[in-house]
Amino acid sequence: MQADSARQAQIFRFKDRRAGFILVVEPKGQPVLSGLVSGGTRWRRDLDRTEKKAFVASLAAVFAQTSMVVVTQNAGLTVASVTDLRRKVRAAGANYKVAKNRLATLALDGTQFSGIAPMLKGPTALAWADDPVAVAKVIVEFAKTNDKLVVLGGSLGSQVLNADGIKALAELPSLDTLRAQLVGLISTPATRIAAVTQAPAAQLARVFGAYAKTGEAA
Repeated sequence: MQADSARQAQIFRFKDRRAGFILVVEPKGQPVLSGLVSGGTRWRRDLDRTEKKAFVASLAAVFAQTSMVVVTQNAGLTVASVTDLRRKVRAAGANYKVAKNRLATLALDGTQFSGIAPMLKGPTALAWADDPVAVAKVIVEFAKTNDKLVVLGGSLGSQVLNADGIKALAELPSLDTLRAQLVGLISTPATRIAAVTQAPAAQLARVFGAYAKTGEAA
């Protein structure tokens, strides 16, 4: 009779954050056995490995398509501040994501943004967008009002920028506006063009160069 009950029992398996469990339930719905699945820890570890691989693959796909990545450090942002930052980043057409440094480094491997890997230390987060100025501007503007968000640097295509480079990029007009201004320079007197080319920040010049290449690629 016990054998019949065992055959009629229903077995349910459900996920837990730490391990797997088995719950044996009789047809009437009364649990007769519950406990840790043998190998439950291994089951969870395999699931974690699968999830991590999927995360790395999805982040690598992002790096293959975007044109700009900004690296930031969370120096004590509150939940409310992070929520506000995410809202502003989305409004600017950009993305903001906290990722484990080791997984982000794996995703960066082989992409044009691999140069930012050394910046991934401590509590970091990544912001990215197709419009380089948009993402740089929203991050820099937020950091001006909240010193708990630290701009570490980033990469415009394969051009690695430090924090000053990101701030310089944030001062530029949008890509469409910049294109219009460059067209206007064609009829601008040589003296004004010379003044533009003699900008004091050497890194700003590199930013312009990388930014122009990104525009051509688009």
